[in-house]
Amino acid sequence: MINEAKIINQPYSGQYEERIYDIPSSWNSQKWTWIKFSNEDFSEWCGEFRGSPRYVAISKKHNSILVLTSDYLYQLDRISEELIEYETQRQYNNLILTPSGDFIISDSYSIELVKSTIKEKQSIVSPIHMDMIKFHSWLNNKLLITCEEFLNWDRHVELELNCETLEITMKKDI
Repeated sequence: MINEAKIINQPYSGQYEERIYDIPSSWNSQKWTWIKFSNEDFSEWCGEFRGSPRYVAISKKHNSILVLTSDYLYQLDRISEELIEYETQRQYNNLILTPSGDFIISDSYSIELVKSTIKEKQSIVSPIHMDMIKFHSWLNNKLLITCEEFLNWDRHVELELNCETLEITMKKDI
């Protein structure tokens, strides 16, 4: 069972046992992401994923791992280490794990809660139309988010997402 995952630079040949998670497509980039996985027995191995690295997160609640690259959003089973689902990257920019063990993802304009698989997502409503969303840090059960108001790029805003109620509130203009 996988306990840790970390984005690393390309390892030396033979440094880790390697497993390739490639999706056949003529639209794939030539870039790769390497993730070092650590299992509960302290063994380490490396997964290779198509696309430039963005984020990786592990949910013990859902026994799954999400790997976000420039090409795909991958979902692996934490126990079997197998690929469960994948989604062609629709320009997700952020991926974070809530304190309760759920995944939150965003593109530049919207935020979604990933349920048990990446095929099951719930949109999270914002009080403004957002652009250039960035996730920052958790303070208790609230995620600090910055963005610009869509079509009003002079307005920089701080928002908070309450992960228990899934409500986004305005914190302040920056």
